[in-house]
Amino acid sequence: MSFFLVDTCGWIEWLMDGPLASRFEPCLSDQTSLIVPTLIQFELYKWVCRERDEATALNVIGVTEAAASVIPLDTPLALQAAGLAFEHKLAMADAIILATAQRTSAQLVTSDKHFSAIPGVIYFEK
Repeated sequence: MSFFLVDTCGWIEWLMDGPLASRFEPCLSDQTSLIVPTLIQFELYKWVCRERDEATALNVIGVTEAAASVIPLDTPLALQAAGLAFEHKLAMADAIILATAQRTSAQLVTSDKHFSAIPGVIYFEK
């Protein structure tokens, strides 16, 4: 079984029915293979509150809870992320997302260019 971790940009693309929504949809629709770091829940909640409202943001978080295995940040994951940040010159959030994908053997699915050259990442160009 393949596991997928869809980056925040993919969730937003899917929620807004953006140009790449159909590329992310297969990864987001299979509830048994979807991994969501708590960091992505944070980013989604913040973004939806800003763009819509808190009630809609809570509904989106409910979707992540129902549709996926949610992975919290713990010390080993934080330390792995720190190493990946250094190795790939990633910001903290991106390193945590990549570390979570690696820890869960999930393929990171994204349209964020800074992930494009990292092995094991499924990258959709904007």
